[in-house]
Amino acid sequence: MKLSTRTRYGTRALLELALHRSETPVFLKDIAREQEISLPYLEHIIAPLIAGGIIRSTKGPRGGISLARKPQDIRLIEITRLLEGSLAPVECIDNPGVCTRSSACVTRDVWTKMKEGMDEVLESTTLQDLVENHRKKSAAEPSMFYI
Repeated sequence: MKLSTRTRYGTRALLELALHRSETPVFLKDIAREQEISLPYLEHIIAPLIAGGIIRSTKGPRGGISLARKPQDIRLIEITRLLEGSLAPVECIDNPGVCTRSSACVTRDVWTKMKEGMDEVLESTTLQDLVENHRKKSAAEPSMFYI
């Protein structure tokens, strides 16, 4: 199971906002430049995060984007669901009706445990956890660290 670039880049953009958390919004073009993400693609990624209440957008000459909530209140599972959807490795996990074998399928049990494990990690990890890990890693290897 691989996460799409939407989720990976979206998480990096949110980490960038959390690292530079201030009262002033950040320009999307600055995040795109800093994270080496194309601006049009980043604009596409940001829209569901605004709709989902994770980011707020401010219009005008001093506008930009900022976190709508504190980093410790934003869980990675929220970000992933907004940008990726379900992390179920097979369709029958979320929709057992697609397969007549779902109720008796032993491999489905494995796929269910796999999804539950991923959900558990994402539920227990906040954006603040990423900020703290970033600071630890960048202090240990300042010349080699990327977000």
